[in-house]
Amino acid sequence: MFDGLQGKLQEVFRRLRGEGTLTPEVLDAALRQIRLALLDADVNIRVVRPFVARIRERASGEEVLRSLTPAQQVIKIVRDELIALLGDAGEQLRTDGSPSVIMLCGLQGSGKTTTAGKLALRLKKRGRQPVLVAGDLQRAAAVEQLIQVGARVAVPVIAPYDREDVLGLTRRSLARAKEEGHDTVILDTAGRLHVDEPLMEEVKRLAALAAPAEILFVADAMTGQDAVRSAQAFHQALPLTGVILTKLDGDARGGAALSIRTVADVPLRFLGTGEKPEDLDRFDPQRMASRILGMGDVLSLIEKAEQGLDAEETSRLAGRIARQEFTLEDLRDHLRQMRKLGPLSQVMELMPKVGPLRGLDASKVDERELTRVEAIIDSMTPKERRKPAILNARRKRRIAKGSGTRVQDINRMVKQYLTMRKMMKGVKGKWLRRAMGM
Repeated sequence: MFDGLQGKLQEVFRRLRGEGTLTPEVLDAALRQIRLALLDADVNIRVVRPFVARIRERASGEEVLRSLTPAQQVIKIVRDELIALLGDAGEQLRTDGSPSVIMLCGLQGSGKTTTAGKLALRLKKRGRQPVLVAGDLQRAAAVEQLIQVGARVAVPVIAPYDREDVLGLTRRSLARAKEEGHDTVILDTAGRLHVDEPLMEEVKRLAALAAPAEILFVADAMTGQDAVRSAQAFHQALPLTGVILTKLDGDARGGAALSIRTVADVPLRFLGTGEKPEDLDRFDPQRMASRILGMGDVLSLIEKAEQGLDAEETSRLAGRIARQEFTLEDLRDHLRQMRKLGPLSQVMELMPKVGPLRGLDASKVDERELTRVEAIIDSMTPKERRKPAILNARRKRRIAKGSGTRVQDINRMVKQYLTMRKMMKGVKGKWLRRAMGM
């Protein structure tokens, strides 16, 4: 999401590193570029002005100006101010009441229904017994969608009766939750505009009836400042306890994430990072600031590896690499392991943009290349996978036909594999296990 802003900030820092000293003129030029980068990323002007002013005040101190590494000092100041701007880390879901009610609200199409399922799964992992309530009676097929979402995470869904309004559904759902032993009710509501007074009055009555422990505003990061303005308007009507920002895996510029805490005065709680039920992360300002500055989010990457990788298979592959026995079959198995972490573009976003990854646009990573490599290896015989040196023109034509690729693709893949093997020589198995996520 932050690729554009990330690239521009890194260019500012690169120029600062080229300066021997940090003069007021150099600082002014750097701050001007930082301001333009933030505005281009759709950050609210009410956020940009004081943010840049605070950086200027701290960076103009004698300690920074006379430092031997002024660029590093400025980067640290920018990171500190980004963390302060983003606010505190998202709290875990509060579960007060019996049953506890979590109410979702927001505009239509923001991802409330999908997010309801993600929250239900998150609560199940904490040992809770949630139930989903299909309270979106405005959008066609919304009830059926929530039923499908509930089935995906194995959480029951309470659907409305014919001609039952949302208030009647909520009363019945609260009573049924108590009877059936559900300790948490997740109430999905209809998408509504804050200027639609009848619908806003309805959601106020719904909140008064349900007495929710959490009222979470679900905002689409792709809508930028519209999401910020909507959150602000909803907060004036309802006592919002937090914001869930969805679709961060898209090509949003990041302005909503950087603006919503200051402008709407509502804390960010969770981030939706994909379509899978597991793709909901608790908001962490330090990790987000590091990603914005191109420092990566190694902790999130490690967590993904711990959840997604097969430890036994990873250990086996690491051992074969250490013994220099890494074959094309092992390469295929390793690629399959990596794909368990999620889309490659998301994995690349979490890695620090240094060395060969500097300047890499994660959104342009071609996921299909991994599919082609797997198809090529699957089209080989076991002997060819173990000894690619035997691949002659006839064999390559057969493999290309079987995998739907070209001979040139096979040549390129084999060359990359041999280069990889050469790089692996002499690497210790212990280091490999650590590098592969163990």
